Amino acid sequence: MKATKTSKQWMQEHVNDPYVQMAQKDGYRARAAYKLIELDERDHLIKPGMVVVDLGAAPGSWCQVAVKKIGTHGRIIALDLLPIHPMSRVEFIQGDFREDDVLAQLEKMLDGRQIGLVMSDMAPNISGVGISDQARSMYLAELALDFAAKHLAPGGSFVVKIFQGVGFEDYVKLARGHFDKVVTRKPKASRDRSSEQYLVGLGKLEK
Repeated sequence: MKATKTSKQWMQEHVNDPYVQMAQKDGYRARAAYKLIELDERDHLIKPGMVVVDLGAAPGSWCQVAVKKIGTHGRIIALDLLPIHPMSRVEFIQGDFREDDVLAQLEKMLDGRQIGLVMSDMAPNISGVGISDQARSMYLAELALDFAAKHLAPGGSFVVKIFQGVGFEDYVKLARGHFDKVVTRKPKASRDRSSEQYLVGLGKLEK
């Protein structure tokens, strides 16, 4: 299949992207690693000894960042519909985190330990139809927030990718009902033309 002009431009931009080059040099699976690194530096999300759950973890670059920070007593459980190439000290569940059997696997792995951080860099496959893509991305973000609201330990933290557009302000307002502090961030590794933001929830409230 002949490459389109758009795909050629994307490949050219990707190859020349400094964060792509840094990721290759530093051994990260994706440039998204630097988004989490900056978010963690600003908001101190990842702490030694904590249990981290990564929703929609493939290809695994956020897990790579987190595993360096949690120490020998921390744990990372990654979930995704797609397979992930195995990573040292990262436990993986392939499946839909909304399904009871997947949640049962997670609870068995936790073995009574509480989750200190839920993180989600999930995004839908882009169709190019703006209204549809926004609705699908907000749906994924809502699923992640619902999961965090149900499973995070009191005082825990949450970070999720959201896109500015319809539903953005309502989502931020909803998140404020679950966390002591809610902020939105635009990491340097997030491309300028992208409407993506990251919502950070700190201090999960007890219900």
